[in-house]
Amino acid sequence: MPTQVRIFTMPKSLGETLSASSSTPIPLPVQQPQSEKSANPELRARLPMMETIPEKPKEGGITFANQDNLPKLPIPELEQSCKKYLTALKPLQGPREHSETKIAVQEFLKRDGPELQKKLQEYAVGKTSYIEQFWYDSYLNFDNPVVLNLNPFFLLEDDPTPARNNQVTRAASLVVSALEFVRAVRREELPPDQLKGTPLDMYQYSRLFGTARVPTENGCQIEQDPDSKHIVVLCHGQFYWFDVLDDNSDLIMSERDLSINLQTIIDDAAQTPIQEAAKGALGILSTENRKIWSGLREVLTKEEGSNNADCLGIVDSALFMLCLDYTEPSTAAALCQNMLCGTNDVVKGVQIGTCINRWYDKLQIIVCKNGSAGINFEHTGVDGHTVLRFASDIYTDTILRFARTINGQAPSLWKTASPDPSKRDPESFGDVTTTPHKLEWDMSPELNIAVRFAETRLADLISQNEFECLDFAGYGKNYITSAGFSPDAFVQMAFQAAYYGLYGRVECTYEPSMTKAFLHGRTEAIRTVTEESVNFVQTFWADNPAEEKVEALRKACQQHVNSTKECSKGRGCDRHLYALFCVWQRYMDAENSRSPSSIGGYSSPIENGSEQGSVIGSPGQESVLSSNMNTEEARSRRRGDSTNSRYLEGQVPALFTDHGWDKLNNTILSTSNCGNPSLRQFGFGPTSGGGFGIGYIIKDEGINICVASKHRQTKRFVDTLESYLLEIRRILRITNRKSTMSRQTRAREIDPDKPRSSHQRLKTRGRMITGTDSLRALARSSTGTRSPTEESLMMSEDDELGGYGFFDAGMLLQALKARGEALDQSEPKASERAAANARRREIGKKLRLVEY
Repeated sequence: MPTQVRIFTMPKSLGETLSASSSTPIPLPVQQPQSEKSANPELRARLPMMETIPEKPKEGGITFANQDNLPKLPIPELEQSCKKYLTALKPLQGPREHSETKIAVQEFLKRDGPELQKKLQEYAVGKTSYIEQFWYDSYLNFDNPVVLNLNPFFLLEDDPTPARNNQVTRAASLVVSALEFVRAVRREELPPDQLKGTPLDMYQYSRLFGTARVPTENGCQIEQDPDSKHIVVLCHGQFYWFDVLDDNSDLIMSERDLSINLQTIIDDAAQTPIQEAAKGALGILSTENRKIWSGLREVLTKEEGSNNADCLGIVDSALFMLCLDYTEPSTAAALCQNMLCGTNDVVKGVQIGTCINRWYDKLQIIVCKNGSAGINFEHTGVDGHTVLRFASDIYTDTILRFARTINGQAPSLWKTASPDPSKRDPESFGDVTTTPHKLEWDMSPELNIAVRFAETRLADLISQNEFECLDFAGYGKNYITSAGFSPDAFVQMAFQAAYYGLYGRVECTYEPSMTKAFLHGRTEAIRTVTEESVNFVQTFWADNPAEEKVEALRKACQQHVNSTKECSKGRGCDRHLYALFCVWQRYMDAENSRSPSSIGGYSSPIENGSEQGSVIGSPGQESVLSSNMNTEEARSRRRGDSTNSRYLEGQVPALFTDHGWDKLNNTILSTSNCGNPSLRQFGFGPTSGGGFGIGYIIKDEGINICVASKHRQTKRFVDTLESYLLEIRRILRITNRKSTMSRQTRAREIDPDKPRSSHQRLKTRGRMITGTDSLRALARSSTGTRSPTEESLMMSEDDELGGYGFFDAGMLLQALKARGEALDQSEPKASERAAANARRREIGKKLRLVEY
C-alpha cells in the first residue's frame, strides 16, 4: 500500500504534513511557496520536487518483505479500554475522586463513547493504522523547543580499541558505518527486525535519513529527500558539507578520505575564534519555540539573492548531521547532558558551550574531542527501537571493519558492501562534491538578534534541568532472571520503591511498549502503578518479613508482565482513548468550520516547559483539552456536571473533562527501557515540571540508568534507587537461604542418628558448632520473640544492615560503600588472598617469554 512521504522542494519552503496512508489524507492548509530564487541551479537539479513514492519492497529485497503480511493495529473494544482506564487510575486516586471518575466513565459509555467509537472505526477504514495520523499531529503541533522536551539521546560505548578513541578517527569510522547502514536500507538488504520469530514493522527505517522536521505557521511537518547523498558537519557552530554517496548509494569516500575531510574542517573552524563563531551559530535557532523558528526560517529565505535559502536546503536535505565538539566531558552525567542538550558555558557574556553546535530537527551523530560518541534524534517519525538498531549496527560494524584490517576473513554485518572507493574510477562517482564546503550564511541584524535571544532561552532551559547517572554493577539481567523475575518489571518496581521511599506516595508512571508487530506500529503506554505495585512498595518499606516482601514483589512484577503483554498486542487503553478524543476534536473543528484536523496550528500552552505527554512514544497532546478549558469551565466541573455533556450538543465528553484524564496524562515518572551492550547510557528530559525522565539499559551484569529532572533531588533519587537495588538483593538472599536451610545435603543427612563404630567415636566427641545458637541469642529481643527486622538481621549476610525504613535509605548506601560492599562475609580478606596468590606464583617452572 503506497504511503505519502514528503520530498524536498529546493529551495521553496513548506508543503503538507505527512499523510498516514494512501487513503484520503486529513486536509491541511497549504502554505504557498515563496518567491525567492535558487542561487544555485545545480542544487535544484540535485533535489527532486515533491512527489509520492510507493511503499513497496524491491524485487529481491528483504528489508520490507514482511510489510504486506503485518496485521493492522486493532481498535480495542470500548468497554475494555474504559475498564483498563479505571484500573490504571484506581491506585492513583482517592475513593471519592475514583468514584467521580467511575461516574464519568459510565456516562461516557452510555452517551458519547459508542458514537465516537463508531466514527473511529469508520475513519480507520483504509488506513494503515487508526492512531498514526493522530500520533504525528500530536508531535508536530508541539510548539515548545524540541531540545530537552522531545529529542532523546544514546551514548555509545567507547571504541574497544583505545587508539581509535580520538575524535577524527572515531567520527570517520562511525560515518562510514552509518553510510553502510544507509546503503543497506536503500538497497533493502537490511535484515528485518524480529521478536521471538515474529516479524516487526520496518517502515521507520525509511524515515531515518535525509529527513527534517520543518516548522510552519500551521504546525511542523516532516520533509525528506530520499536520494540525499551528502552529510553536514557542525564544528564550533559552523556548517560544512560534502557528498559521501553516489547515485547508487555506494560510498565514494574511504575512512581515510573522511578523516582528511574532518581534520580539514576542524582546522578551518579553529581559524575563527569560538566567541566570534558563536555569534553566527544558526544551529541554535533549531532550539527555539517552533512558531518563532517558523518565522525565522521565513527571514532566512525572504531576501532576494541570499545564500540562506540554499544553505537551509543543504542542511534540511542532508543524510544526517555530524557534530564535532571541542569538549571532553569527564563524567557519565556530563556526557549524557552533552548528548541531550549540549553544555552551557558562557565566557565574557558569550555562549561557547556545545549547545551552539547542534541542529535538533535532524538525526545527529555527536563526537567529543576524546572520541566519546552519541546520537540525538528527532522523535516524530522514529522510535527508540529503530534508532537502537542503527546505533548497535554501526557500533558493531566499526569493530568488525577494524577486525578485517587484521584478518581479511573476519565477518561483515552487511549482505553486500560498497566497492572500495580507492579502487574505483573517479568518473564512476558521477556528479559529486567530495571536498568540504563551508556554508556562509548572510547574517542580517534581525538574525543576529534572533541567535542571541535563542541562545539565552536555551541557556535558561539547560540550567533548569539536571542529570545524574547510575552505572549499577552489583548485578543485572542474569541475576534477576535467576531469581525468577522479569528484568524490566524488576527495574520498574525499583523506580516505584525508590520514589515511595523518598516521598511516601506513588505517582503516575509511563513506560512505552513496542507495537511494531503491527503495520506502522509505534508504542502503547504501560501503566506501571497498579494495586499490586502499591502493595509492594508499602510492604517493602514497612517492618515485614523478607518472605512477605519478596512475595509482594513477585505479584507486582507478574502484573507488570501481564500489562506489558497486553500492551504489546495493542490492547492498552491510552492510544485508543486518545484516538477517540482526536475524533471528537475533528468533529468539533468541522462543526466550527475550521480545519477538520487537529493539525491546524500549534497547541502547546506553556513556555519552556514540557507539561504535555511523554517524550518517548507518548503523543504530546493527551491533556490538551484541560489546558484549553477556560476558568469558568474548570470551575463548573462539579460532581455530575461533566456527566451531562453530550457529543452531539458540542460539549466535551464526560471522560475528557474528568480529573482522572488529567492525572493519567501528567506523567511524573516517564521511563523507557532501551539499550544493549553497544550503549553506555540512554535518556531524555523530564516530561513534566515536577517529574523525572528515566532512561535505563539492563545488561547481563549491570543496570545503567540516566535520570533527568528540573532539580528535583535527582542525586538523592539515584542514591535511593541504588540503596534499594542492594537491599532487595539482600532480601532475596535471605529468602533463598531460608528455603535451602531446611534441605540438608546427602552428606549431612548421615550426621544425627547414624550409629558409629568404636573407631569413629573419637571423631564424634565435642559439641558440633553451627553458629545458629549465637545468632539466635543476638537476634532475640527482651521479650523472647523476634521482630521481622530482627529475623532479617539474623538471616542476613549483611548483619549490621538489616531491614530499614524511610529515613535509612541514604544511611544504608553510605554504610555499604564504607564497607566496600563486602556483601559476603565468607569471602577471604584481601591480605589472605594476597598471601595465597604469592604462594601460588611459586608453584611450577616460570617460562621465559619469546619475542613476538
